[in-house]
Amino acid sequence: MILDTGRSQINFSEKVALMAILNATPDSFFDKGRYFGRGVERAKEILAAGADIIDIGGVKAAAGKPLPPDEETNRVVPLLEEVRKTTDIPISIDTFLPEVARAALASGADIINDISGLRDPRLIEEIAAADAHVMLMHISGPPRTWRPFRSYEDVTQEIAAFLEERVEAAVAGGIERGKIILDPGLDFDKDTPYSLELLRNLPELKRLGLPILVAASRKDFIGESLGGLEPKDRLAGTAAAVTYSITRGANIVRVHDAAFMAEVVRMTEAMLGMGKWEKDTLKKWWVPMRKSILRGPPED
Repeated sequence: MILDTGRSQINFSEKVALMAILNATPDSFFDKGRYFGRGVERAKEILAAGADIIDIGGVKAAAGKPLPPDEETNRVVPLLEEVRKTTDIPISIDTFLPEVARAALASGADIINDISGLRDPRLIEEIAAADAHVMLMHISGPPRTWRPFRSYEDVTQEIAAFLEERVEAAVAGGIERGKIILDPGLDFDKDTPYSLELLRNLPELKRLGLPILVAASRKDFIGESLGGLEPKDRLAGTAAAVTYSITRGANIVRVHDAAFMAEVVRMTEAMLGMGKWEKDTLKKWWVPMRKSILRGPPED
């Protein structure tokens, strides 16, 4: 499986893609607007950390008052345009509004990261018209709307069936199947036991034959699993969730802490013996060092 934007490629048989969050919001649940107004500076930090994808979002995912499309567009598009000048790596826009998607795709975005499950046919039309990629997430109802946690008889099979149905709708609407990425939607309409079960059962979602995105970074299921930790204290738990997700088949991991998680991801690749690590790291570093060791110390 390859993510090919025309500008760059990510071969998922060789590496796991580190998708770094770039918030353009004043009220995001973790950074609390720390990067609001300084997105370009933050993007440079993310790129220096080795991110493979940048995910720009203009509205937080939690339930709340709707943000008008023009305001969300004004938050993300100027930042997108500046970031696009500096890199060819894939840029995704975290939105479920077709108006925002249209403006972003016209301004250089490669991917729409849609938490709504492509419920709006107009969004499918915009993505198809731009021949863009889409990240399709499971959710039980409209996004940014409060709902009590629901019960699942078999959470993995129900999420798989939902994703399969939405993939069919996307393809029928003109989106190329090979440009769809699936997200099980950890914590969205799922309590902690369900989110943990989904992580354990990621291989069952792989049967759909599409790349899997896991967005676990600093989420509530981590805090609750560790005794009630706040988002600021969930870094170690996130590292564990990222590592485990990769071993269960995740192709993309979405994170807040780009530099720290880059090392987590690359080390996990090394332990798994993934192709890119063996091709790049072994040849550039270990093989020359081993030859030096075998030669022994220089003579006086």
